[in-house]
Amino acid sequence: MGSTTGFFTPDYSDEIATSTKEVKSDTMIINLGPQHPSTHGVLRVRLELDGERVVDAQPVIGYLHTGFEKTAESLSYQQCNTITDRLDYLAPMTNNLAYVLAVEKLMDVEVPKRAQYIRVLFSELTRIASHLVWLGTHVMDLGAMSLFFYTMREREIILDMIEAASGVRMNPSYFRVGGLAYDLPDGFMEKLQEFLKDLPRWMKSFRTLFEDNPLINERLKGIATITQEQALALSVTGPNLRATGLNLDLRKAEPYSGYEDFEFSVPLKTGCDAYARFWVRVEEMYESAAILEQCLTKIEPRGVYMTSDRKVALPPRDQIYGDMEALIHQFKLVTQGFPVPEGEVYQSVEGPRGEMGFYIVSDGGPRPYRWRARTPSFYNLQTMPIMCKDGLVADVITAIGSIDIMLGDVDK
Repeated sequence: MGSTTGFFTPDYSDEIATSTKEVKSDTMIINLGPQHPSTHGVLRVRLELDGERVVDAQPVIGYLHTGFEKTAESLSYQQCNTITDRLDYLAPMTNNLAYVLAVEKLMDVEVPKRAQYIRVLFSELTRIASHLVWLGTHVMDLGAMSLFFYTMREREIILDMIEAASGVRMNPSYFRVGGLAYDLPDGFMEKLQEFLKDLPRWMKSFRTLFEDNPLINERLKGIATITQEQALALSVTGPNLRATGLNLDLRKAEPYSGYEDFEFSVPLKTGCDAYARFWVRVEEMYESAAILEQCLTKIEPRGVYMTSDRKVALPPRDQIYGDMEALIHQFKLVTQGFPVPEGEVYQSVEGPRGEMGFYIVSDGGPRPYRWRARTPSFYNLQTMPIMCKDGLVADVITAIGSIDIMLGDVDK
């Protein structure tokens, strides 16, 4: 077939007709997000719908990509600590803990027991604060506003305690390689005791709003299900996995930072749905409170909060002012950082969303050669296609909230 331009143009009419028949469908493709408030951040979900029924739901990520992992390779080991805060900005303390434990393992640094217990204290405060944000926003996604204001009010008290110890409310970088940045301030344990005294009353008022609530039951029961086998195949961890009945909590399975000295239970459910995940997190707050109660008696009012190992610890201030060698050592640690022995390590902790881990490769210098983060939200988000298939569009919102994702955690 000729053309006016003189070029040969083949006749594709048969192929076009065939391909049109292949793609013809009664389904439609729509985007949920990345600006939709119920996606809990800049998450885009590509939905294929047959009416109101979900045929497929594919999460599309990368809208919050910050390049943390590559950035860390140009920073000193101590500077990398600030990046861990921002991976999951609702659980910065558990991120700090996983990272400093990894570096301490590479360097064979011994951390004072008191510092270990204080790390446990702030990890559990962080877990409660994170779950409060999840609880308030998840219930708000379902159509109930009141609980959100109450959970934010109680979270403020935890942020006040974090600020009292570290100087900032969020992204504190309070845990340091070898111990802590500062000791606990005067009156901190009294504040914690008052918080723990009020927590049962708060939780009781929360439960009156959602326990036996028809809205909660109808929107969560039997919705967004995933089996234990499917969860394991997708490397799901944390409350999402324990809601399938699998008893896996790194605080028990691979104790770290003195968790073996604390008594607590691991909440489990077998419903495998959004309702089971809801109650696992609610009950986890009670267990975190039980750990904090034990911290009141285990942590001494005053004591050592940083290792004496001068490979990583700054010299005492009184030495800096009168000893030139101490001053030079302090200057080199601050400006250049400390060298880490050649090797590789992986260390993980039980964060509010699951296994938070760091894989670090050292070439013997003051900066990591390779720095990779195993973030729980990245893996947990893979469950969306399974959870949403054959459900309704409204159930997609339930699924996202029940997974409890953090987009900084996903895109990193």
